Amino acid sequence: MPGNKQSKKSNIVFLVVVIALSIVATVLLSFPLQAQNIPSRSQASELRGVWLTNIDSNVLFESDRLKNAVQDLKQMNFNVVYPTVWNWGWTLYPSKVAQRVIGRSLDPEPGLQGRDMLKEVIKVGHQQGLKVIPWFEFGFMAPADSQLAKRYPQWLSQRSNGTRIVKEGIHDRVWLSPFRPDVQQFIQNLIVEIVRNYDIDGIQFDDHFGLPSELGYDAYTVALYKKEHRGKAPPKNPQDPEWVRWRANKITDFMKRVFTAIKGTKNNCIVSVSPNPQRFSYPFFLADWERWERMGIVEDLIIQVYRDDLKVFTKELEYPEVKAAKRHIPVSIGILTGLKRKYVSMDQIEQQVQKVRDRNFAGVSFFFYETLWNLTKEPPQKRQSGFQKLFPKPTAYPNLLVGWKP
Repeated sequence: MPGNKQSKKSNIVFLVVVIALSIVATVLLSFPLQAQNIPSRSQASELRGVWLTNIDSNVLFESDRLKNAVQDLKQMNFNVVYPTVWNWGWTLYPSKVAQRVIGRSLDPEPGLQGRDMLKEVIKVGHQQGLKVIPWFEFGFMAPADSQLAKRYPQWLSQRSNGTRIVKEGIHDRVWLSPFRPDVQQFIQNLIVEIVRNYDIDGIQFDDHFGLPSELGYDAYTVALYKKEHRGKAPPKNPQDPEWVRWRANKITDFMKRVFTAIKGTKNNCIVSVSPNPQRFSYPFFLADWERWERMGIVEDLIIQVYRDDLKVFTKELEYPEVKAAKRHIPVSIGILTGLKRKYVSMDQIEQQVQKVRDRNFAGVSFFFYETLWNLTKEPPQKRQSGFQKLFPKPTAYPNLLVGWKP
C-alpha cells in the first residue's frame, strides 16, 4: 500500500539521519576539547593570584610600596594575594602570641616597625576588590639561629644520628616537631589569632606544614612511637613506609584540628593549601594533602608545579590525585615567574598558563610578586603587557564557599 511505502521511506530517512549524526558526533569527540570551543571556567571565574613574600622582596616593608603593588595587580586583573605572615621565625604582624612565646611581637625588620602590614594589605586589597589570604610560609620551619630555636631547643626535631640542621639553599634551617603538643598549641594559637583578629578571606599553608622525612628521631617522637608500637623503636630508614605513614597520619590529625579551630573561629574563612605535587610532598615532607583533600579539610588547593620543561610541567597536571581533587574543590596551579638568580621568560609563563587553562583548572598563582615584572631580564613593559594579554578582563575568584562547581 502507498501508505506503507511512505512509512518505510520515512524510516529509512530517519535511520540515515541518525547514522549521519552519530558519525558527526564521533568525529567531534575525537578532536581535542579546545577544538570543540567548549567554554572554560576561566570565562566565568578564575583564580589569579600572586604570593607576596619578604624574601628577595621589599614590597611588604613600606606602606606606599605595598599599596601601589596591590593597585597594579588590580589593574592587571589579578583577584587574590597571599602575603606571608610567618617567616624566619617571626610574625610579620603584631602578635601577642609571638610576644608571649618568642619574646617579640613582630619581625625586627625596620620596614615593619610602627605599622601593621597585614591590616594594610587587607584594607587596600579589599578596596581594590582582591581577596587577601595570609600565607603561613615557614610552617614548622625556622632559621637555625632564630630566637625561637634558641629559646626552645627541646622543640626541635632531629635525624637518627642526632643532627638537626636542614639546608635550604645556603640557609641553615631547623624544624619544630609537629608531634609535640606544646609546638602544636603554639602554631595553632598563631593561626587562630590571625583568623580572629583580621578581616581575612582565608589562610594558606604549604608543605612546610609537614616535616622533612629524614627528621622525627627526637626523644619525644621516638617515645611516642614506642608507646604505640609495644616498645619498638622507629625504623632507622626514614623512608620506611610504615614510619612515613605513622608520622604523616599524626600531621594529618593536627591539620584536622587546625581546620576545626579555624572554622570554629570564622566559618567563612577559606582553608587553602599550596603544596608541591603529592609524589614529593608526602614522601619527603610527610604532608599528605591528597588525604587532607579527601577528608574535606582543604577548600582550595594550589599545587606548586615549578618546572621549566613543558612536558614535565604538563605531566604533573595529569596525575589521578590531581584530577580527583578537581572534582571536589577549586584546584589551581602555582607557576614560577622567577627567583632572584633564576630567570623565567614571559613565553614560558604564557605556555604554562595555557596548559592549565586547557585542562580547566580553577586558575593560577605566581611565585613571586617581585619577579612578575621587577626582578627579571625582560623589560617591565613587556612583562606587564604579557600579563594583560593573559588577563584581559576582570573575573571572579572561584570560591568553594559561594557556589563554586567543578
